[in-house]
Amino acid sequence: MSFLIGLLTVVLVLTGLFLGLLVLIQLPKKDAGVGSAFGGGMTDSIMGAGSGNVLTMATRYSTGIFLVVSLLLSILMTNEKNSGKANFEKALDQAAATAPAVKPPAPTLTTNVTPAAPAEPAAFPGATPTAPGESLFPGATPTAPGESLFPGATPTAPGESLFPGATPTAPQ
Repeated sequence: MSFLIGLLTVVLVLTGLFLGLLVLIQLPKKDAGVGSAFGGGMTDSIMGAGSGNVLTMATRYSTGIFLVVSLLLSILMTNEKNSGKANFEKALDQAAATAPAVKPPAPTLTTNVTPAAPAEPAAFPGATPTAPGESLFPGATPTAPGESLFPGATPTAPGESLFPGATPTAPQ
């Protein structure tokens, strides 16, 4: 079946290309347009004065072929897709039939159960909690309020500049 689908796909592509070429070759009613650029005027001299009728008939037939092949491909692809699904479902049913049946475990009933007290979670394993005012880093000395964190630094007063020699600006 897939060979037939591939063959019809090739026929559909070739028919589409041929149909596009036919449309481009045909002369418009005012003898202007793209058809003359592709040699539309030559068809009158080669096929005679009635070449418009020949090209029109060829366009009609190729359009019909294009339509029929498109519909046929649509039907074949749908059937192939559904047959694949049916085969999968059959294989799944066979596998379920041959697999041993598994019984779910019987539920156990418990009564008068007291919940265990929740354990206190530790932030870090092996860490000791700190007392208020105690430093988190061993060997560090805690700072008093208003004391600088950097040794040797002089704290600035409100409105004083952090950069020596700079003139402070007044807030606006």
